[in-house]
Amino acid sequence: MSDSSLAPAVERLGLLSSDALLPADPRTRDITRDLYAEVASAPIISPHGHVDPRLLVDDAPFRDPAELLVTRDHYVTRILHSAGVPLWELGLDVNRPVDPREAWRRLAENWHRFAGTASGYWLTHELSSLFGIEEELGEGSADRTYDRIAAALGEPEFRPRALFDRFGIEVLATTDDPLDDLEPHRLLAADSSFRGRVLPTFRPDAYVDPDAAMFTENVNRLLAATGQRTTFAGYLAALAERRAHFIASGAVSADHGVLEPFTADLTPSDADGLFQQALSGTLDLAGARLFRGHMLFQMARMSVDDGLVMTVHPGVRRNHHTPTFERYGADTGHDIPVRTEYTENLRPLLEAFGTAPGFHLVLFAVDETLYSREIAPLAGFYPSVYIGAPWWFLDAPDAILRWRSAVTETAGFYRSSGFIDDTRAFLSIPARHDTARRVDASFLARLVVEGRVSLLTARQISRDLVGAIPGEVFKL
Repeated sequence: MSDSSLAPAVERLGLLSSDALLPADPRTRDITRDLYAEVASAPIISPHGHVDPRLLVDDAPFRDPAELLVTRDHYVTRILHSAGVPLWELGLDVNRPVDPREAWRRLAENWHRFAGTASGYWLTHELSSLFGIEEELGEGSADRTYDRIAAALGEPEFRPRALFDRFGIEVLATTDDPLDDLEPHRLLAADSSFRGRVLPTFRPDAYVDPDAAMFTENVNRLLAATGQRTTFAGYLAALAERRAHFIASGAVSADHGVLEPFTADLTPSDADGLFQQALSGTLDLAGARLFRGHMLFQMARMSVDDGLVMTVHPGVRRNHHTPTFERYGADTGHDIPVRTEYTENLRPLLEAFGTAPGFHLVLFAVDETLYSREIAPLAGFYPSVYIGAPWWFLDAPDAILRWRSAVTETAGFYRSSGFIDDTRAFLSIPARHDTARRVDASFLARLVVEGRVSLLTARQISRDLVGAIPGEVFKL
């Protein structure tokens, strides 16, 4: 290939090629195009994410390009911080306001650092497909691109509800505190002018982990809100009552973010003893671990009883850098993966509930070694277990391909969850789902070329991965 044939791509890297992320081999690429075409415009099902539902209730214009694409996206801020850009310069310090144009300039100046990253691809997708920006970001283009995006954000078609429709979102799940009144969800459900489903997700971490900040205060608020006694039985009844509140507001799942997926089945007496120690602040490290493990076990029991899908997101040391956490708060880019083990940790839970009818348990990981060694074999036996999609540091093109290779030979496609975008960055949702659709099409195309799957079957799987599979796993 001559240098001149590369010129258009080099000059317009911001404009995504129709063959972006597709295989280089011509035969495989042709089949991938065919499979991708089956799902390119299919509705988006997003059964786990962190978009604030008030965004869609208020339907207010987005404030500015930096707030929208930089400040609230910790995938972006962490890369800039690693390059030496202080987080306050990106707008993360409420006590030290910064001109959003200056924050955007920091992104533009460091755009080259995003080359090859998933964040760089998603941002390119957003800039190109939403705003028609085809030039590379850089010092010379920073102000032009900022002004173009800022002007677009003032138009009606860039309001949140208009974008929700434009993105083709069919289902969007949020993540919510157990004591949330869920009023935004009820308002959206009752609004005949709003198309789509926005579902709450029960996230009890701060109420079931004795090491969580304000654990005692949270439990006391929970008991007061439900009128339950300060006993372990009362505590469980209070959690069950709040789960029922979520189900009445449309929830289909409960999410559990744990450091380790350790589970334990305790007697009521032992559990009550640990509970009282946890409330009094006298629980030691071993006791705290045992209590957490029993509460994960109890959350599974409740999911068997009430039907909420149980998703487990383990293996991340949250807020790794204490000074950053103290100044900027959580979700500011310094959550770091740790090793995780499922087989022994989950055995008490699966012994009790693994074959319970209607129980759905979706296991995620940031430790890639888990997929082929533990999660796929577990999903290949237990009818309750599903393989969570590549999550957080792994929701990137090459990692998704590695994940498919790691799990498919053991458990197949239909024990996986479908793609999970898990994002707060609203504008990145279609970019992330499009990435997964292209990569899955590439993986399927290779199986077709190798004679391992027929093209007809690959087409069906491609469609099911974005529709029937997440619909089944999350009971939609």
